[in-house]
Amino acid sequence: MGSIWSSSDSSSLSSSSDLSVGDHIQQLIHKYPVMVFSKSYCPYSSKAKNILSKYNLDKNYHVLELDQLSSNADQYQTELGKLTGAKTVPRVFINGKCIGGGDDTMALEKRGDLERLLREAKAIVDL
Repeated sequence: MGSIWSSSDSSSLSSSSDLSVGDHIQQLIHKYPVMVFSKSYCPYSSKAKNILSKYNLDKNYHVLELDQLSSNADQYQTELGKLTGAKTVPRVFINGKCIGGGDDTMALEKRGDLERLLREAKAIVDL
């Protein structure tokens, strides 16, 4: 699986304190081919992450656990709501585009469209 970012792990990203929450979200969804905004205890977030874990995404996959941020979790959800039309988690982005949440990710998987989207985003690492 890709990395799970916390507020203390910003090695290749600008510090979240240097950016607005909206700008930080934009930075993340454009840096990673697959970006998930999640909460560690949310069953829908777990559903999406479990489905994505079936694919070899390696460093092309990043999860931001909003409940593990030291602050600003509500601001992230508000900004995600403005961006996607939904404040709920997870918010799953592939190639910079929101595909929805856990049920949406599952529906794409069942239709066979998830792998196609991941390949188009060059997110799958072939062994």
